[in-house]
Amino acid sequence: MAARGEAGPEASTAWPALPYADWKDTCTALHLRAQIVGKVRVAQTPWLNHGWHSTLYVTTRGLTTSPIPHGQRSFQIDFDLVDHCLIIESDDGAERMLPLTAQSMADFHAGIIEALNELGLPVRIHARPNEIPDAVPFREDRADRPYDHHAVERFHHVLLHADRVLKRFRSGFLGKASPVHLFWGSFDLAVTRFSGRRAPMHPGGVPGLPDAITREAYSHEVSSAGFWPGGSGVDAAFYAYAYPVPNGFATARIQPDTAYFDAGLGEFILPYEAVRTAADPDATLLAFLESTYEAAADAAQWDRAALECGFGEPGIPRAVA
Repeated sequence: MAARGEAGPEASTAWPALPYADWKDTCTALHLRAQIVGKVRVAQTPWLNHGWHSTLYVTTRGLTTSPIPHGQRSFQIDFDLVDHCLIIESDDGAERMLPLTAQSMADFHAGIIEALNELGLPVRIHARPNEIPDAVPFREDRADRPYDHHAVERFHHVLLHADRVLKRFRSGFLGKASPVHLFWGSFDLAVTRFSGRRAPMHPGGVPGLPDAITREAYSHEVSSAGFWPGGSGVDAAFYAYAYPVPNGFATARIQPDTAYFDAGLGEFILPYEAVRTAADPDATLLAFLESTYEAAADAAQWDRAALECGFGEPGIPRAVA
């Protein structure tokens, strides 16, 4: 195992291959682990608009909850995807470390609950996965699930690249916008822009997710985009959608040419492989993000002049007229 802080020159520059078939079982296992950790955050954190209180955030070593309140105390849970361990740290300096390895979800769930109890931070979570059809409760999921270290490391590097470009894209918007964050229910890294207008009531119906949560999440008009590692035989991809879907959105001309509208998903899709193998991956992804947003904003008649700005630059305050 590499020492902390030790990395090769390719680790931070290359967009690695991530074919879903090569790591689908590990991806599912990591997704379920993220759900358990995310549910700990949800159980302790005051509700924030659109479910933003529930998400995880990309770090240079993996994913984090950020500080979670527990009465007058705080704690944090980190997925270290470099040294492959889960770290629970409390505000008094105490910590527990759990290895990320092949194991059942029942054992992983029990390990987290026990570690929190040992730290004097008892938490009760809703112990069934969300947004997964016919999900098995964590305590009953005793299948031995694999953990491919190399695949997880590649996934982490993809997240770092996606997080970096999505954050640049986010900086070009003056209106309300979400952080770049990972929704553990659907296991996607996302950023969302808002027009400022209310949306019609969402019909709900998301598997394993109460309609009240879906309706609160989509209470306002949005243009959203992000990265999904794949599933159900579909490889990793970037996506973009609008809610409500305005007339003309699905037929808009989008860049690059490798992007397409998936009628079944109701989203524009850009295969990750098309970004990874492009001459300029950052520019290719930004073109997709910009063109899908423009398609949504134009079709829905957003006040683009009031909402948009140039991309932010390090150390340079925005000029105010």
